[in-house]
Amino acid sequence: MEIADQRVVSIHYTLTNAQGEVLDSSQGNDPLAYLHGGGNIIPGLEKALLGKKAGDKLTVNVAPAEGYGERNDALIQQVPRRAFQGVKDIEPGMSFQAQGPQGPMHVRVTRVAGDMVTVDGNHPLAGENLNFDVEVTDVRAATAEEMEHGHVHGAGGHHH
Repeated sequence: MEIADQRVVSIHYTLTNAQGEVLDSSQGNDPLAYLHGGGNIIPGLEKALLGKKAGDKLTVNVAPAEGYGERNDALIQQVPRRAFQGVKDIEPGMSFQAQGPQGPMHVRVTRVAGDMVTVDGNHPLAGENLNFDVEVTDVRAATAEEMEHGHVHGAGGHHH
């Protein structure tokens, strides 16, 4: 069965950056299961997998526009430390949910200097060229419930 919209796809993958550093991998774990066409994985990888079938292996290079987007300097802001009420020690690398112009968003602390904290609302992989080594392990038809919910249920997917 070929990968197409409304199919549940299971893959093993290793993600590396342009320098060859491993950023993420499913090796040693269950394959990642996702609903194809449901926006559950980045667009560039989803497009490259279209038409593939179980047993296929491929290398996919994804540009930022088809991955986590380009870096947007407007999403980097300095905010006063007092904006972090109830948080005693603020350090770079910490993540918080903040209210952005389009609603809630995740931000990472990148710098703390005196009473000012620099936060970055970009995805950590924004602006990065991503390299995936992928092996398709299974392709099956999605259930009506999976299609309705927009994600995979059961092994490797979402559990309610």
